[in-house]
Amino acid sequence: MALASCGQAEPVFDAEAYEQEVMEWRAGRLQRLKDPQGYLNQVGLYWLEKGSYSVGSDSGNEIRLPDTAAPLVGVFEVGDGGVWMTAANGVDVYSDDQPVQRILIADDTTDAPVQITHRSLAWTVVKRDDRFAVRVRDFEHPFVATFGPLPYFPVDPSLRVPATLHRYDEPRIANVETVIEGLGYHPESPGTVSFAVDGQTFELEAYTSGDKLFFVFGDKTNRDDTYGAGRFLYAEAPDDDDRTVLDFNLSYSPPCAFNDFSTCPVASPRNRLPIRIEAGEKYDEALHYSADAGF
Repeated sequence: MALASCGQAEPVFDAEAYEQEVMEWRAGRLQRLKDPQGYLNQVGLYWLEKGSYSVGSDSGNEIRLPDTAAPLVGVFEVGDGGVWMTAANGVDVYSDDQPVQRILIADDTTDAPVQITHRSLAWTVVKRDDRFAVRVRDFEHPFVATFGPLPYFPVDPSLRVPATLHRYDEPRIANVETVIEGLGYHPESPGTVSFAVDGQTFELEAYTSGDKLFFVFGDKTNRDDTYGAGRFLYAEAPDDDDRTVLDFNLSYSPPCAFNDFSTCPVASPRNRLPIRIEAGEKYDEALHYSADAGF
C-alpha cells in the first residue's frame, strides 16, 4: 500500500498516497453504512420463542412496526424449523418482488436468506446461538438522510504495523460475549497476532473471516474517544511466513454504535490493549439511534 519504487532502491513509503487511500476507504465506509442493506436503517430487533406473534403498526401487536405499516401485516409462527409468516388478508407483502401469502423466512445462516418487504419496510430472520430474531429495516428511515459525517482520528502511518500470526496447534472456537446479554459469538480462531507499537509488543487473538483475519479489539480510547465495547479491524490473510499488516487507521465502530438492533461481539479481555490506539474511527453518541426514540 502506498509504496513508490525508485529504480533498484528499496520501495519508499508515499505518505500522501497512503492518506488518500485511507480517505477513500472512509468515504466507502460511510456509503456502506447508508446502503439499503447497511446498518443505519435498522429500526427493530425482536427475539422470538416458539409460538405465534402478530405483527403490524397497531399497538396491540406482539411485534410492533412503524406507523407506515398496515395495522396488522400478518403472523409469525416460530418452531424448530424456523420462522414462517402468513400475511393478513388484503395486505401486500413481497419476497424478491413477488407477492407472498405464506412463506418460510430462511434465516441469515442459510444459503438463501429471505427478506420480506412491505411498503418502505423490510425484515429478515437472524439466528444466533440457536435463537431466532426478526430484524426490521425502514428504507425511508430519516436517520439515514441526516447521518454523518463520521468522526476520525488523524491518519497516522505509524499505526499501520507489521504483524505475525502465531498459530495454535489446531484452530480453536473462541467464546466471545456480545452486546446482547446471554448471547455469545463463537468464531474460529487460527491463533494470535503479535505486533509492536512505540517499541512495545502486543498480541490480539485473530478470528477467521473468509480469506481475511478479523479482530474485535479494545484499547484505552474506549473510555472517551471510541466506542466502549471496542472496534473492528480486518487484515489480509498472512503470507507463507505468517506475516500480515494491522492498519489501525482502518479500524471502525461496530454496528451497535449506531443503533440498538445489532448483535455485535465485544472485545474480550485478552483483546483489550493497555494503550491508546489513536487511529481509525471515533464514537459520537449523537450518531446513535436508540430504541427509546420509538416510531
